[in-house]
Amino acid sequence: MSDGMLGGITAENRCAALDKLLRWNAGVRVMEVHSPLCALLVEKIFHMEKGVRTEFDAFWSSSLTNSTMLGKPDIELIGVSERFSSVSDIFEVTTKPLIFDADTGGLPEHLSHHVRSAERLGISAFIIEDKTGLKKNSLLGNDVRQTQASVLEFSEKISEVKRSQLTSEFLLIARVESLVLDAGMKDAIYRALAYVEAGADGIMIHSREKSPFQVLEFARIFRSYHQNVPLVCVPTTFNDIHYDDLIESGFNVVIYANHLLRAAYPAMHFVASEILKKGCTAEVEKHCLAIKDILNLVPGTR
Repeated sequence: MSDGMLGGITAENRCAALDKLLRWNAGVRVMEVHSPLCALLVEKIFHMEKGVRTEFDAFWSSSLTNSTMLGKPDIELIGVSERFSSVSDIFEVTTKPLIFDADTGGLPEHLSHHVRSAERLGISAFIIEDKTGLKKNSLLGNDVRQTQASVLEFSEKISEVKRSQLTSEFLLIARVESLVLDAGMKDAIYRALAYVEAGADGIMIHSREKSPFQVLEFARIFRSYHQNVPLVCVPTTFNDIHYDDLIESGFNVVIYANHLLRAAYPAMHFVASEILKKGCTAEVEKHCLAIKDILNLVPGTR
């Protein structure tokens, strides 16, 4: 278990850590973090059962939760430099690798610059989605206007970024939006294969379905072409499938993309409402972390 900022890690070693995990481990568990305090929790938490220790292997910097924390819409409104500043704060007190949600990536020339900055900072991977125009959250599907980039356009973006990166360990993962936009499995597989050919280090497949059938079928077909290319899954809507089943089905990385922020808001809303209702805090103290635990939470406070 890491000691957070007391343990320490260089940017170079952190950047390379995800690539090493994928080479050594059957699967990688990734949890969304939206603040240094949140990241400290994820860094330290673990579960022991029958002598087996389970923990999260990496962080996910989500554009959705980053935007929501600032009270702004998830439309690529928050600049990359501002988001990198938040990542830097997280890195000061943790040691685990981080995957960065880079949305559409913007212009290839801008993305190439951002990737080099990310490598210097210690970020391990970018995930970019094959959409164009104003970015909207994928789970909205075709309820709002969302347009996929052409295969050629997105493939050229991937190739340019891979040519410009500084280290071989940094990973560029292509996120295929065909299933969430109802373009079909054939289109999803065609795009995934083209993106790998263009140089993508991995593929993320997304789905709005409540059943995991779509993503499991995608993994089965994709694995018939590529046995070793990392596959990434985000089981937000099909949330009853176990991590082990996803790994056994061919996925390498499972990202829990927004759950800690979603857990925090109801708790804060309840406590604030109860204080207004009761006129004191006595009855909500049991729902709050004790002050002494706050003082013990961050290394060096006491």
